[in-house]
Amino acid sequence: MTLPPPRKIGAVNWIGIRTLVWKEVLRFLKVWMQTTIAPVVTTLIFLSIFTLALGRSMQVLGGVSFVEFLAPGLIMMAIIQNAYANTAGSVMMAKIQGNIIDLLMPPISPGELTLGLALGGMLRGVMVAILVGISLAFFVPLEIKHPLVIVYFALSAALMLALIGLLTGIVADKFDQQAAVSNFVIMPLSFLSGTFYSIERLPPVWQDVALFNPFFYMIDGFRYGFIDHADAPLAYGIAVTAAINAALWATCHIMIARGYKLKT
Repeated sequence: MTLPPPRKIGAVNWIGIRTLVWKEVLRFLKVWMQTTIAPVVTTLIFLSIFTLALGRSMQVLGGVSFVEFLAPGLIMMAIIQNAYANTAGSVMMAKIQGNIIDLLMPPISPGELTLGLALGGMLRGVMVAILVGISLAFFVPLEIKHPLVIVYFALSAALMLALIGLLTGIVADKFDQQAAVSNFVIMPLSFLSGTFYSIERLPPVWQDVALFNPFFYMIDGFRYGFIDHADAPLAYGIAVTAAINAALWATCHIMIARGYKLKT
C-alpha cells in the first residue's frame, strides 16, 4: 500500500488560517441570539433612551441632529464590545477547558495563529456592526459621505479590540480577570471617548485628556465618515490607530511565540 505524499504547506499555512477563522465564526454563530441579536437590541435601547431624554431635534454640529451624531458612535461601540469579547472568550475558554493544545499543536506559526484569532474577532465585530447599522437606518437618517474612512476605522477598531481581547485571554487566569478588563478598561474608555458627546463641549483641560484615549480616535474617525466632521485631525487618528495596532500585534505575537501562560 502506497502512502500519499505529505501535504506541502508552503510559506504560509493558508489552510490552517482559514480553518481557524472558520472555527471562530462557527463558535459565535452557534449562539447567534446572544452574539448578534442581543447587541442590536441593546443598541436600539440606547438610541431610544437618548432620543427620549434629549430629543431628536437637538443640534450638535453644523446642523447635524443628535441622533445622527450618536448613531455612528453606537455602531462603533458594537464593534468594540464584540471584537473584544470574541477573542478574549475564545482563548480563555480554551485555557480553562484544557483544549488550548488544539491551537498550539497544529503546524501553524505564532503569526498565523495571531492572524486567525484576530480575524475571527474582527469578523464578529464587523458583522454585528453591519446588523446594528441596518437596524439604526430605520430610525436615523444615516448618510455615508466617506466610505473608505468608514471602512478603515471599522476594520482598525475591530483589529485593535480583537488583539486586546487576545492579549487579555493570554494573560488572564480566570473569567473574573477577563471581566475586570471589560468593566474597568474597555467600557470606561468607550463611554468616555465621545460616543455620546463632542469633546468640543468639554473644558479645555478635559479636551486634552480625551486626546489620550485611543478609543476617541476610532469613534471620531468613524463618525467623520458619516457626518463629515471630526474633533481631531483625521490623519492623526489614522496614525494613532495604526501605531497601536502594530504594537498590540507585536506583543501578541511575542507572547504566543513564547507560549506565555499557554504552555503551562
